[in-house]
Amino acid sequence: MRTKTTALALVAVLALAACGNNQDKSPVAGDGKTDKSPLAEYMGEGFISSSGGGSVRAVRAGGATESSAEDLAKQRKVEDSTVACMKAAGFEYVAVPPESRKKSKFAEAFDLPPDKFAEQYGYGVSTIDWSKAGADDQDADPNKKIRDALSPSAQKAYDTALNGKGAGDGMAVAIPMDGTKPKPEEIGCRGKAFSDAYGDPTQSKDDFKKYDALFKDLEALNKRINSDQGVVDAIKAWSDCLADAGHSGFTKLEEPREKIQKQLDELTGNKPEAPSPGKDGSVTVVGPPSFDKVDATKLAELRKAETELAVADQKCKAAKYDEPYKKVQYAMEKEFVEQHKAELEAYRDGMANR
Repeated sequence: MRTKTTALALVAVLALAACGNNQDKSPVAGDGKTDKSPLAEYMGEGFISSSGGGSVRAVRAGGATESSAEDLAKQRKVEDSTVACMKAAGFEYVAVPPESRKKSKFAEAFDLPPDKFAEQYGYGVSTIDWSKAGADDQDADPNKKIRDALSPSAQKAYDTALNGKGAGDGMAVAIPMDGTKPKPEEIGCRGKAFSDAYGDPTQSKDDFKKYDALFKDLEALNKRINSDQGVVDAIKAWSDCLADAGHSGFTKLEEPREKIQKQLDELTGNKPEAPSPGKDGSVTVVGPPSFDKVDATKLAELRKAETELAVADQKCKAAKYDEPYKKVQYAMEKEFVEQHKAELEAYRDGMANR
């Protein structure tokens, strides 16, 4: 699926609106909810250092898995504002209350404990067709029926009014890539409604600049943790454990999942690449490949292989890696907090007031 947009970045509206209900669509077996680390008090409950082999990631302090009453009120405001804006543009739009959106099967999958997720979905690579994500919600959306009843030319005008120029008919709005304040016609009714409820999204970049030094220090901390001999030894033990389970050759935590992703790309013909501007300044955004035309037998074989590898990976991490990593992580984070307490408190308080 390809979407062409002129000097615009696509931002998923639902992900932005449901601030307290974000889901990581790239789960790694072994990532699970644990007790709070020393940094979690300041960086948020969703703070992850690198136990999954990734980089530092932080969420709003105190972030929860359920939308707060304030979040729900803002989501309702977005819907109501969109109704008024679309009416002014000559189109019908029906407000969809956030409470009416049923929990998706994808969200339910990620609520599973790490071992259960691995058993059922592996890494969530070949076992979940991400091109179908949100399909159930779209089918139940009364606005889809309204749009479908329009002529092709009217549908195009409807999409532009709702999502902005170049955003198409998906659940996305367009904002300038250079961070400048977007024009109303660029973000459409949905983007304007979101800005009215949550504030100018382009302002977020400026808001976070003041924390650049802190995040650089966090990245340095991340590197120190991963280079600690205790963590290096734990990764070696994890690797040996996987080899004993019949999965040899892995020396980095992210490699098992990457292997499955590469095999899926070969199966679907997908060629991952970063979007780059064309001569006209347009950018082609490529969505997840569909499994509709993939050889069913080969896909079933890959899914079986993925699940087996993910289960072994999760077990070996739990047995050989998680505790040694946590010991090093907590010790270094505690020291980091003592040295950067003022900056961390400023970040925590700043995020709490957003």
